Amino acid sequence: MANPARRQATYEDVLAAPEHLIAEVLDGELVLQPRPAARHSVVASTLGEELGPPFKRGRGGPGGWLILDEPELHLASDILVPDLAGWRRERLDRIGDEAFIEMAPDWVCEVLSPSTEKRDRAAKLPIYARERVSHAWLVNPAQRTLEVLRLTSERWLTLAVHHDDHRVRAEPFDAIELDLSVLWMDLVPAPAG
Repeated sequence: MANPARRQATYEDVLAAPEHLIAEVLDGELVLQPRPAARHSVVASTLGEELGPPFKRGRGGPGGWLILDEPELHLASDILVPDLAGWRRERLDRIGDEAFIEMAPDWVCEVLSPSTEKRDRAAKLPIYARERVSHAWLVNPAQRTLEVLRLTSERWLTLAVHHDDHRVRAEPFDAIELDLSVLWMDLVPAPAG
């Protein structure tokens, strides 16, 4: 919960943040973090590349989605930048010139790193639940896992944790089989330990 004695961060704080940092407002607090490491970016980009043709374009899949990399979301007083987010086209078909989106997505994906995992789980997932985002994926490049969550009765239910080179069907994109090995193929393997 936000400390009532602390000044609540605003969009002006986000705009005033250094350009080389990602700025978010989570529960009234300005959170700054460096741009993701290359490992993080590779996995997020690859996942977007895999989902885009069948779900965004309808090539080899059902289409019907608008999927964006790092959109700025303004959800009530919170400002979040998920790694990926998707809206069913019947809810959001096109994007205008606005710098941010005020409609909660239907799906979000956060790529976890040691510096972001706690915040992604403890601060961002509750906001996504409050805003009724129906699905969330948590991808951990170091562990090579995909955690699939569905919002049920205002709580996150873990449907599955997939790993390594499994071929999976994961909600809400279960119309296709996703080969997880593609997500890690451009990464140097993490040291055993």
